Amino acid sequence: MSGPLVVLVGPMGVGKSTVGQLLAERLGVAYRDTDDDIVTEQGRSIAEIFVDEGEDAFRATEKRAVQRALAGHDGVLALGGGAVLDADTRGLLAGLRVVYLSMDVEEAVKRTGLNAARPLLAVNPRKQWRELMEARRHLYEEIATAVVATDGRTPEEVTQAALDALELKEA
Repeated sequence: MSGPLVVLVGPMGVGKSTVGQLLAERLGVAYRDTDDDIVTEQGRSIAEIFVDEGEDAFRATEKRAVQRALAGHDGVLALGGGAVLDADTRGLLAGLRVVYLSMDVEEAVKRTGLNAARPLLAVNPRKQWRELMEARRHLYEEIATAVVATDGRTPEEVTQAALDALELKEA
């Protein structure tokens, strides 16, 4: 199988970065996050890109970053929460080990505070989070090899659940 060993998807604040780093350590591979790639490439935060250029421009940048990462990374890869909105991206994920990290809105509130640093949640965060999940949940599920609930679990417990679900052995 070419491409990343494991790809993590799920909503903002679900713990993709934290779990991704733990998974990479336990599997003895490198970790990469496409949001970090975008921030490094653009020299500004994702929130700034949204404000300065709008969501469409950000999504185009994100799509390119995901394509590069899928082609050039063989460890654990975390994708931004909205990366699955793109049909081409979903196509590239077919056949890969994709773990959808899920959580409910109450867990999202606890974890992110649903704060203004999340540009898509700036106004009425709970309602917007629910709407985002209604639009995205079926896409996460469509591409997922495994779904791992994160509610009430530590990052270590989520990491173990992902390893178990994928039947991967630690390095």
